[in-house]
Amino acid sequence: MMGFLLPTLKLMVILPGILLAYLPMKGNLRLPPVKLAVAAVLLALLLCSAGGAVSYFSHVGTFCLLFSAAAVMGFFYVHTLKSIWWKSVSVFLSICGVFSCLGNAAIAIDGVSPLSLRGALLWFAMCCLSVLAVWYPATHAVRRLLEDEFFAQTWYVFWIFPILFIGLNLCFIPQKPDILGIGRLRQMYLLLSFAFLLLLLLFYALFYLMASSLNRNDRLRQENLLLSMQQARYDSLRSTIGQIQQARHDMRHHFHILQSFAAQGNWTGLSAYLDEVQGSIPEGDLGLCKNTLVDSVAGHFATLFRERAIPVTFSLDLPPQLPVPESDLCSVLSNLLENAMEAGLKTAPERRRTNVQAHLHSGHMVLLSVENAYDGEVWERGGIFLSSKRPGEGVGLQSVRHTAEKSGGYSRFFYEDGVFTANVILRGGK
Repeated sequence: MMGFLLPTLKLMVILPGILLAYLPMKGNLRLPPVKLAVAAVLLALLLCSAGGAVSYFSHVGTFCLLFSAAAVMGFFYVHTLKSIWWKSVSVFLSICGVFSCLGNAAIAIDGVSPLSLRGALLWFAMCCLSVLAVWYPATHAVRRLLEDEFFAQTWYVFWIFPILFIGLNLCFIPQKPDILGIGRLRQMYLLLSFAFLLLLLLFYALFYLMASSLNRNDRLRQENLLLSMQQARYDSLRSTIGQIQQARHDMRHHFHILQSFAAQGNWTGLSAYLDEVQGSIPEGDLGLCKNTLVDSVAGHFATLFRERAIPVTFSLDLPPQLPVPESDLCSVLSNLLENAMEAGLKTAPERRRTNVQAHLHSGHMVLLSVENAYDGEVWERGGIFLSSKRPGEGVGLQSVRHTAEKSGGYSRFFYEDGVFTANVILRGGK
């Protein structure tokens, strides 16, 4: 009986681990909390029972089973969240790193390797206490960091340190059962285990401060970009209004000259003069959208597209007040238009075109569609569009997908016959 109970109890640490992993992710759950809790607990209990049975009948080491069970729970965890996958993986690995340090501390206190029943209970209790100790920061400070849309690129490398500490803890596990009884090895091992834990927690704290600072700077950069777009749009409107006022002032003079050409029957001169007057008509758009911020973004990109000789049409039927955050819509629109402009620059001039449409649906959803022509290849793997500028997924489309899905919206990207289409639904309150 003990041969089944002991490995099962050792595997039970995945229960407080998965609970701690979900604490900062409350706003990113794909399932209702109750259903998710039931599914997670049942899966964890199933893995623990199966691991205990495998260890009892096949004499497989507990740590091998623990890695397998953690991998299954990690896969379940990542696929039950709407968060960007590397954030979810980083959170899960960070908890595994802490629990591995606590496991070594339990071995040092127990004085036996592998853990006895007392040591397994101690490890489980220490893990549960750690969940209670970090409950508040996990549900407040860490949650705010994870839900921040201006995520720092440091998330790409965060996983290195948890994996490093997990590897170190595995290397320091005593291989001989009674070696900790020699001299002061037990005290040194206990001190080393807690030193690793403190170093790991210090790294987490430093990462939190660094990521928060980077997110704040990125947010300020985005706000400054929107302000610069508004200023550019304002200057463009002032210039266009001035040109229209000048054209209106000269209109009487133009009609007088046209009337003279017509009276003389000088149709060639009339045609030439019309061509000349038509070329002086201002090309600026006075208003692309009733929403001021969206109009600023659209007007800014309309100018960029025109400067790069990329035809673009806007049909933005949006009211001044939107049911979705304006920052979300502007972020999505900017990313899609930037991608469309980059694709247009690589497309033959005669094929260049971009069409942008947006309107409200059911009073609480914004439907956005951006369609552009492209030449070349679209790199896609498993439904993920890869960047043409660096290895990995394209940051722009990734940000669009995350922004849409965080509020229960939807995004779809497809391409056919040299036309790339992005359809996005942003959902607001009903």
